[in-house]
Amino acid sequence: MRKRLFAALMIALAVALMPALGHAVRPDELLADPKLEARARELSLKLRCLVCQNQSIDDSDAPLARDLRVLVRERLSAGDSDTQVLEFLVKRYGEFVLLTPPLKTSTILLWASPFVVLILAGGMLLMRARRRADAASSQSRALDADEVAKLSSILDKNSP
Repeated sequence: MRKRLFAALMIALAVALMPALGHAVRPDELLADPKLEARARELSLKLRCLVCQNQSIDDSDAPLARDLRVLVRERLSAGDSDTQVLEFLVKRYGEFVLLTPPLKTSTILLWASPFVVLILAGGMLLMRARRRADAASSQSRALDADEVAKLSSILDKNSP
């Protein structure tokens, strides 16, 4: 029993540590100053790998991502602020290099589209629910006097 519990704890620990092991930053890229390295890692998480496009440069193994990580560390070592590093990279590669684009008039559609889709989907679901309710209510109503008379005449004609 103890061996199984120990094995389960070890597996849980390994699974918990996997995200930390998934970073693509190589030891030769790391800065000696822990504060600068922390800033570099924080910036790397905000920047998109231009090859992978769905990963940050911190997580990507692409050579271009490595070059960008090294460039970020060089700029930080030269004394640039986080904002200056981001501005330099945006000027060089465009806003696409940012994982989270800024809210501007040119990106308003990008930011608003999830809300528009949710509103449209909610409206469609509401219309569908109303149609089903109308269909159910029309099927379950009682026949009026004219309908009963018509039905009786049809049944009388068809009976022998």
